[in-house]
Amino acid sequence: MLVAPLIKNSGEIIAKQIEIEKVQSLSVEADRALELMGRAIRMAGYQHVTSFTQFGKNKTFIKDPILIQKGSGFRGSDAFTVKYELSGSVDFDCIGNLLSKDRTKNNLALQGFLVDRQASAPKGFRVNVGSLICQSLDRHGRLQNTTLMNGVNHLLIEELSANSTASSQRLLRIQIQMTDGKSLQRDVERTFSSRNL
Repeated sequence: MLVAPLIKNSGEIIAKQIEIEKVQSLSVEADRALELMGRAIRMAGYQHVTSFTQFGKNKTFIKDPILIQKGSGFRGSDAFTVKYELSGSVDFDCIGNLLSKDRTKNNLALQGFLVDRQASAPKGFRVNVGSLICQSLDRHGRLQNTTLMNGVNHLLIEELSANSTASSQRLLRIQIQMTDGKSLQRDVERTFSSRNL
């Protein structure tokens, strides 16, 4: 009779510790993904200064530097793609590949983010959550998809109205709903502003 309450309390403490660790893990992964998306948004529309000096007044701006697709992904999640020129220094895509001319199309690098059904799960488990996918160009200029993280329930992208001082900039609010596939859900949200439009 004395040991039973101690065992029960120990079990509850362990269960709570596991839940706290899951929440912390989901938060860290969501923060990392949001940082990558924010970096891509800040790069959207970037044009290297040499392209202006080379083409002069005939230089055209990048068409659709940020393209948002509402409801196109897993469970009606949104998706977005950004395009930009390379900086001439060291540039990386969303999965850490070094960008070079062969990883561009029409001299533009591309990064995209979308949610798709989770492809891999431990054997015997049925998973009904999605994965955050990073799209970039391979060495032949073809689109490649790479999983950034699993356990994504929904991705929402909302464009906010720009303020009057920087009307050419775009302000995007991104919300990721993370889940462990069971009872745990966590919403993480950030707002990012473009810099090069």
